[in-house]
Amino acid sequence: MDFVTVYDCEFLTAPGAPARFWCGPDDPDPLCVQIGAVHLSLGAPFAVSDPVGWYVSPRDRDGQIAPVDPLLTRLCGITDAQLQAEGLALADALAALSDFARGSLLLGWGKDELLTFAPSLFVQGLTSPIPAAQFRNAPPLLVTAGEDLETVHRLRSNTICGHFGLDAPGPAHDARADAAAVATALSHLLNTGRLSAADITGLAPT
Repeated sequence: MDFVTVYDCEFLTAPGAPARFWCGPDDPDPLCVQIGAVHLSLGAPFAVSDPVGWYVSPRDRDGQIAPVDPLLTRLCGITDAQLQAEGLALADALAALSDFARGSLLLGWGKDELLTFAPSLFVQGLTSPIPAAQFRNAPPLLVTAGEDLETVHRLRSNTICGHFGLDAPGPAHDARADAAAVATALSHLLNTGRLSAADITGLAPT
């Protein structure tokens, strides 16, 4: 495979929910509401494709569409009306991501496959159409590239371009732009020789 797929997700939250691990009495389940993805070429000049993305209807464990907290709307610009008009069923959105990835490694900044795909699938009684082994976490690549661990711990998908003095490819907290941002940073590290394609493909299962 001559490319990897970098993806990102947005999911339901509320004020203080992350600090409570979504355990507060009014906290929503962290259900997926948006997926974004790009291809990152593994050959020079390590081009990043135009981003693609899908909104996802956050169907809860009672089979209802969960409402969006105003915090998520402020952060991501995602509204109930937008999800009602454009949201795909979770299975359809994951199938679209799988089709886009074409079997390539799926790199995320963090483990969204566990933090939002897994609970979203669980509450609907669904099985993931994408095997767990296809997903990998991108932050170890920055350690390989020479960044210190404390710095990597502080970085997020929406801040990684700024860390390297790169222009962000879109607004923060948009899954498409955040996926493109991580891919842009990885492309920079590849082009400057701090990473090799083998460093990335080495994350794949053997």
